[in-house]
Amino acid sequence: MLRQIVETIETDGQSRPSAIEFEMAYQARVAVDRIKFAIKHTEQFARPCDTMREVGLELLDALERLEALDRRFQARSRVANSHRNGSEGSAMASTTATG
Repeated sequence: MLRQIVETIETDGQSRPSAIEFEMAYQARVAVDRIKFAIKHTEQFARPCDTMREVGLELLDALERLEALDRRFQARSRVANSHRNGSEGSAMASTTATG
């Protein structure tokens, strides 16, 4: 029984994003907002030329990479939350059934 509790705690701790992952996700979102701003202003104010098209493509690539990273973080956070909520629900059910 004790071993099962320790395994559950360890699994839960490994499945949750760490503090550094939350910080990186925040910084990625800030970067996404700044890249979107740069793309908007580049399209609005820059004269069309091959160099500016290349700049736009590079910005879009960076934006897509950061958004993919954010989606993976969000998915991992949801899995950790659903795992934690499921664990709490089963723990409450077993307490109710025995109590």
